[in-house]
Amino acid sequence: MDKTAAFLTLGCKVNSYETEAIRGMFEASGYRVVDFKDVADIYVVNTCTVTNIADRKSRQMLHQARKRNPNAVIVAVGCYVQSAKDDLLKDGSADLVVGNNKKTEIVKLVEDYLAENTSSVNMIIDIGAEREFEELSVLSTADKTRAFIKIQDGCNRFCSYCIIPYVRGRVRSRNEDDIISEAGRLAESGYKEIVLTGIHISSYGTDRLDNAEDVYRIMPLASLIKAIGRIPGIERIRLGSLEPRIITEDFVKMLKETPKLCPHFHLSLQSGSASVLKRMNRRYTPEEYEDRVRLLRRYYDDPAITTDVIVGFPGETEEEFGETLDFVQRIGFSAIHVFKYSKRAGTKAAEMKDQLSEDVKHRRSNMLISAAKRMSKDYRAGFVGRIEKVLVEEEEVIDGTKYYVGHNERYLKLAVEAADALTDPVNRIIDVKVIRLLTDDILLCGMI
Repeated sequence: MDKTAAFLTLGCKVNSYETEAIRGMFEASGYRVVDFKDVADIYVVNTCTVTNIADRKSRQMLHQARKRNPNAVIVAVGCYVQSAKDDLLKDGSADLVVGNNKKTEIVKLVEDYLAENTSSVNMIIDIGAEREFEELSVLSTADKTRAFIKIQDGCNRFCSYCIIPYVRGRVRSRNEDDIISEAGRLAESGYKEIVLTGIHISSYGTDRLDNAEDVYRIMPLASLIKAIGRIPGIERIRLGSLEPRIITEDFVKMLKETPKLCPHFHLSLQSGSASVLKRMNRRYTPEEYEDRVRLLRRYYDDPAITTDVIVGFPGETEEEFGETLDFVQRIGFSAIHVFKYSKRAGTKAAEMKDQLSEDVKHRRSNMLISAAKRMSKDYRAGFVGRIEKVLVEEEEVIDGTKYYVGHNERYLKLAVEAADALTDPVNRIIDVKVIRLLTDDILLCGMI
């Protein structure tokens, strides 16, 4: 009998990678994959718990699957499951709850459940005690040009606002040989760009060191990047979010030895106020962060510097928010992801006094988003007249005209009219000349 399975991912790129790996396991076991909006025998929801909104969305998607097919097996996996297993089992929204570091067993758990017809299955482990990386791999993704590779899991930082170390556990690094093998297979499948992702990739390899601070001297992440850069067929290497402290002169010099590395650096900021950073338990000052940005700009021409900022952290005064607003404009980011602080039970920040109102968070968020849009537009405008290399990803119709669109090394979105482009340029890197801004987010280019 034809067995069907549907998948939904909430949250980060790590979750997306893991869902792709889980989907591959179901396909290898004979399941036919259908859209999550269709009726399926099995629904797998990879949940997120980074904010209260993510929690709510996770619950909604599980209930939606149950409503779509009351007879289906509903599987909840991931971070929200790790933090709220009792609630999920109590309300009947999931038949199986599978926490982090148990995803490789998911097909067997489903089939055992079907065979035994039990009421519910709880596969939640003490994630804080886990020290081994759970080996997952991906052979193909929905994106045919860019592939993500998960290189590590967990975080040891315990920022005061963050629930992730409690649901993802301690740092666990993937074996370098396994990463290289997966990158090689993806290159053979035609992928030209590899994105290294993880929960805290700056900590890659620290779990194998006697002293975690030695990571700044030994630089296992930089060594991994060099090794991937030697793989035939890989044209670009892009990095996920980095901790500012990893950006040392030795580290940047080593990165420069790999020309395939994209000059696109996502340096997590969270606040431009020294006092807020201290309450957040971030381990740098605004001045140290700015020094890292200067270092990158010294070695790379016009690198894309992107970041995350949280507004409305407990006790954040107007003066502290003003310091953040001034700081981000002084840095001149090419993009900022703005988040309103979300109180997470079990974190230190949740117990702090002076929790701010949603109105204050909303107002500050809007102010920062407006500034971010101006900076992003200015950064893009600086590329007008330049020759750029675009990895073409897909066709897109904009205002009635068909374009081929993709990204350059700095992750700027570029478009060239289909009528002017080469025949079927998708998954090819082509040279174009930037003409003007087509939209706030897309640069119009011409063939050269």
